[in-house]
Amino acid sequence: MSSVADWALPNPVSENRSGLIGKAVDRYEGPLKVTGTAPYAYEVEPPAPPAYGVMVPATIARGRITAVDVAEAEASPGVHLVWTHRNAPEQGARGTRVHPRSTSPARPALEDDRVAYYGQPVAFVLADTLENATAAAALVRLTYDEEPAAVDFHANLDAAGDPPGEEDVRVGDFEAAFDAAPVKLDATWTTPLQNHCQMEPCATTAWWEGEKCVVHTSVQMVKPAQHGLAETLKIGRDDVRLMTRYIGGGFGGKGQTYDELTLAALGARALGKPVKVAFSRQHMMHGTVHRPATVQRVRLGATPEGRLTAMSLMTVTHCDRHGHFTEHASNFARSLYAAPNRLTGHRLVHLDLPPAGPMRAPGEAVGMLSLEVAMDELAEQLGLDPVALRILNEPEVDPETGKPFSIRQLVRCLKEGAQMFGWDRRIPTPGRVRDGRWLVGMGMAAAIRGNFLLPAKCSFSVDAEGVITVRQGMTDIGTGTYTVLAQIAAETLGVPLKDVRVEIGDSELPPAPGSGGQFGAATAGSAALHAGMNLRKAIAELAAVDPGSPLNGGPAEEVTFEDGVVALGNRSERIATLIARAAPQGLTAEGEIRPAADARNWSQHTYGAHFCEVGVDTVTGETRVRRMLGVFAAGRILNWKTARSQLTGGMIWGVGAALTEGNAVDPRYGSLINQDLAQYLVPVQADIGELDAIMLDEVDDKANPMGIKGVGELGISGAGAAVANAIHNACGVRVHDYPITPDKLLAGLVAQGR
Repeated sequence: MSSVADWALPNPVSENRSGLIGKAVDRYEGPLKVTGTAPYAYEVEPPAPPAYGVMVPATIARGRITAVDVAEAEASPGVHLVWTHRNAPEQGARGTRVHPRSTSPARPALEDDRVAYYGQPVAFVLADTLENATAAAALVRLTYDEEPAAVDFHANLDAAGDPPGEEDVRVGDFEAAFDAAPVKLDATWTTPLQNHCQMEPCATTAWWEGEKCVVHTSVQMVKPAQHGLAETLKIGRDDVRLMTRYIGGGFGGKGQTYDELTLAALGARALGKPVKVAFSRQHMMHGTVHRPATVQRVRLGATPEGRLTAMSLMTVTHCDRHGHFTEHASNFARSLYAAPNRLTGHRLVHLDLPPAGPMRAPGEAVGMLSLEVAMDELAEQLGLDPVALRILNEPEVDPETGKPFSIRQLVRCLKEGAQMFGWDRRIPTPGRVRDGRWLVGMGMAAAIRGNFLLPAKCSFSVDAEGVITVRQGMTDIGTGTYTVLAQIAAETLGVPLKDVRVEIGDSELPPAPGSGGQFGAATAGSAALHAGMNLRKAIAELAAVDPGSPLNGGPAEEVTFEDGVVALGNRSERIATLIARAAPQGLTAEGEIRPAADARNWSQHTYGAHFCEVGVDTVTGETRVRRMLGVFAAGRILNWKTARSQLTGGMIWGVGAALTEGNAVDPRYGSLINQDLAQYLVPVQADIGELDAIMLDEVDDKANPMGIKGVGELGISGAGAAVANAIHNACGVRVHDYPITPDKLLAGLVAQGR
């Protein structure tokens, strides 16, 4: 296991002699994906012809099922079985853990007659084809006794309370400092409920091999899914083999499992044959988690020179009736700007809606839509440049905890981004730049996202062909895990990339936490480095003691690895030759990573600065993003291409959050109005103009053995605020209710007399 002392030692990744770390290497699994031969969960070929399952969603927001009529469904062609709460198989009680070390409890499906939200699976049909299952599902008749449901977030704000176990965070005396501030800003922003909209819906293919359940499913974390299914099925954890090798997007929405996994496993056991179950696109909107809506109040107090003396961001958000997930939209503000008097916190409203959950950059993605616009408005009040205001309030240590920063290059991001974007050409007064009927403006915002490291393990092996195989229970949700693990292995062992194999996404492999929270690459990569170093040592020691090796008798610690060759001075041989002769069965080494004992002594974050230019059509109220630049500092970059893709993807998502994205609840049924990609509007190619992401050189030696951090969520953080600020600079209109749609802009333009 790596320790802090180990981190300071030279390692092949830091030396990067082969130049593979940071290089824009093509995706390891790219050829499989572009040729359609990478089997996603629903496409996995089972050992026998499968049955197909379809879930029936509830059509009320709250109540009980009082009558069930499945006669027509059971008599429908090709139907194998129909389940409701009345005849569903026995499962573990919700929330229970028979094994005390399970990382997830039982989550039974069809457990009782209660309906907690619109779209909750309340019946299940298995048939010989998907078409027959779908037709039969439409014939299931359920009668409900509806109960009053609270589904309107804004109408229930008075019911907000403290999230469980949380208290407001105070530093100094915010109220007194705010009251005394010469310059004040007090404003409220709202953000809507949002859905994940992954390309691949949640899906499972399951079968049984004797007493062992085998499932291929689309989920971001392997071990919690395996453990939770075992608890639900009431079998041993080792009796579940869970695989998730290719995942078509996650964004946090696949950070947990859903009823399709449970029902596929139960159905396969009941029928004695494989079963496939997938959510429909419409059911994804209701049957999986979403980002909750927020109301955010920002209060800033400053001196006439622009120094913040008081800062507060308070957020109200919602979750389901029995849940506790909180969109921590205020947390990032605790480390972003210096201010001696501070107040941040959250309030939670419980509603009869589907469960809320993490969505890309939970907290920062929506929280920065308020504070970073508030900073822009404060700069306007003060007559200061928005970049200058942020630099003026740069803290020397973490403003909440007083801890030193592990490394902080936010000011460099701001300065270099401003220079590259041409910020000095911005005219501060709104509405001064016109291009035909378009008003053109520039805006900017800072970005911040926390850095995390979790425990993980990994194994490396080398065979008689000199092929290095990486094995880890990690996942790749499209972010590039396969590729960066291959790069780390190739660089550590000094072999060509073509000689590396990567096996991930299997519960039988060494455990890793999975993809999410921007911790994936740093955590999985650090464990891989440790395993690689251990295998490197084993190979060197083998060469030093093998009588047939040219390296025999030399000091193992001085053996070098390059281009598949081990060498000592002018003596060398290929790794494949050594292994084939001295260890034909191959060698295997394991490694692991755990957070360092002093990790909490540092304030660790990733940073960035967004710059945006938009055009606003004064006739239609339409906003067009003309160009956008992000400059980011996120530790050592493992792969320039995949990292840039993650950052620009986040920036595009930020554009969507600012301009188009959101869902509304129908108060009559508790259902979401937008239920497919035709109605839930996300940016497409034509919506995005010139776009670029720049990554600064950085190695954070306090973060992990490799000095790397994540980038997957940093790109969206602050991006939408830069768009909103550019809109104001273009036309002078401020919209605090996201998304900033043409109707809202037109109202502001009309009020201005334009």
